[in-house]
Amino acid sequence: MNEVKTASDIMRRNLVTLTPESDVMDSVARLLRDNISGAPVLGSDGGYLAVFSEKCCMNALTEPVETARAEGLHITRVREFMVSQLVTIKPEMDVFDAIDHLLSRRISGAPVVDPQGHYLGIFSEKTAMRALIAALHDQLPGTSVNQYMNLDRNRIIHEDDSLLDIAHKFQETPYRRLPVLQGERLAGQVSRRDVLRAECRLACEVVERAKSNHASDNLRRAAKPRQIGPYMDTEALTATPSTDLLGIAQMFLNSPYRRLPIVEDGRLLGQVSRRDLLEAAAELLRPKPERRGAETLYLSLVSNTAPESFRR
Repeated sequence: MNEVKTASDIMRRNLVTLTPESDVMDSVARLLRDNISGAPVLGSDGGYLAVFSEKCCMNALTEPVETARAEGLHITRVREFMVSQLVTIKPEMDVFDAIDHLLSRRISGAPVVDPQGHYLGIFSEKTAMRALIAALHDQLPGTSVNQYMNLDRNRIIHEDDSLLDIAHKFQETPYRRLPVLQGERLAGQVSRRDVLRAECRLACEVVERAKSNHASDNLRRAAKPRQIGPYMDTEALTATPSTDLLGIAQMFLNSPYRRLPIVEDGRLLGQVSRRDLLEAAAELLRPKPERRGAETLYLSLVSNTAPESFRR
């Protein structure tokens, strides 16, 4: 029998890291430039402390963005920064084909639409993980996307919603993307990163306006440099190098986190993302090429024993 894979087998070791003293604006710009959704925060002794994520970034930018609105700066509407050219998925697509779709395009999720372009739901890294874990149950009859997509209609937004409306929605929910509809047709999508880019531009404008001799006290206060320490997530989940793939999948499935720092004795050893897990699990579980459609999946080689919660 093949050896069970653990975090140490799939974790990434070369990471972007920050310190509590890192400047907020510089840190946000670094995440956007490197196209990552978060970074571990290390203390002066190199010990692991926390994570600075996209949500942390939004929280840190709240004051300058709110001040921008109060000072009459232009606040963009969804139509101005939404993405309209999207990768979409068909509801009848095989789950493993859909996972490959996400992985090959390096995206964390995609809208599911019918032939008429009507929005049906979202298939994401998280729903993909649910499909993989569901294979622990007795011989599932099918594995098409429509059985696992997220159907929550509360994530739907509109073209006239403001940047601040969407930023607050992201801060209050675990979602990373929000579909924009015209009637029932998919018109576009806004991601956390789209909002963060727009907020970062607005915060930079606040900083520039604050340099004026006529700037208000509110502008000057909002433009003051800030460190990430007060905004970093000290309660973010971590895993150990020996945590097996199923344990990691369970942590991702039951939390909003996309990345797990791998920590041992207070030291950061690496990091596992949802994408890292999906790539490893999909390779183990992907049916043979001769499959002709959705078929039964079996989850194996990811854990020595299945958790009790998945046997119910």
